[in-house]
Amino acid sequence: MALAGSAPLVGTPDAPTPEGAAAEWFAGAGGLRLRAALFPAKGRARGSVVVSPGRTEAIEKYFEVATELAVRGFVTLAHDWRGQGLADRLLPDRLLGHAAGYQDFLTDYAALLGTFEPHLPRPWIALGHSMGGCLTLLALAEGERRFGGAILSAPMLGVRVGAVPRLAARALASVLTAAGRGGRPVPGPAATSTPFESNIVTHDRARFARAEGLIEACPDLALGLPTWGWLDFAFVATSRLARGPGATRIDIPVTVVAAGDDRLVDNTALKAVTARLPRGRYVEIAGAFHELLQETDEVQAAFWREFDALAAQLVPEESLPLAKT
Repeated sequence: MALAGSAPLVGTPDAPTPEGAAAEWFAGAGGLRLRAALFPAKGRARGSVVVSPGRTEAIEKYFEVATELAVRGFVTLAHDWRGQGLADRLLPDRLLGHAAGYQDFLTDYAALLGTFEPHLPRPWIALGHSMGGCLTLLALAEGERRFGGAILSAPMLGVRVGAVPRLAARALASVLTAAGRGGRPVPGPAATSTPFESNIVTHDRARFARAEGLIEACPDLALGLPTWGWLDFAFVATSRLARGPGATRIDIPVTVVAAGDDRLVDNTALKAVTARLPRGRYVEIAGAFHELLQETDEVQAAFWREFDALAAQLVPEESLPLAKT
């Protein structure tokens, strides 16, 4: 699939664009315009990592991750999911996070890999956070076989819905979506930013401010409330991984790294799905909030130890560069 031209990357003083990074537009399901960026390795490339962000996140939030991977000798491909970042949005109100099932996401992911495959040296490692972790695992369960391994950061394998009973929330999301009301927002605070003191995603004030600074520099990166359609997609996708046969057929090593103090995804579900993976490994970082890759240096060091252990299974130990963390 041909590229559709160069795309912008947003840098700030606290989040400068890594040297050599380049973004491109490409076409996803239904011709939707999506964005992806390539980040070169430092020195000889030893492989590639495909980074899939979580809900509300854009490529720019993963500049630090791409830098860590470059030091380790990996080319990074990061992308915006449909409906977020600078990719085409799905509703007239661009702040609503919407989805219409999971199949378009998987078609987009296949288009991403097909478009950039010539630029990605093997072996490939998939790295997905939250919603991106769920969709990465779902792509593997549905037959994607080009990866040598995967590491998932607090993947969305079970959704927390607060005080509302889970079965009631799932039924309501399904009914409203089927009735054509899936584009309506789920009730909640409409603000796209939260004070650091009340946030539930990171203990790291500087990284929290860095992410907020990206939105201030480019408001088009912002995303707000999910819709009932998005919530319905989340329930259906997680159910497929929890009950469908696909997860049991994933034959590569998959490390699931959970946040011990996660308020957004259900770690009980993470453990259950990991147990279904033939080569699954579950690790929980005590006290960590949801966004492990935006957390404190100590939490990130624990994550990168798991990444390095996975990489060592795919690349000879003696060729691994020294880790920064």
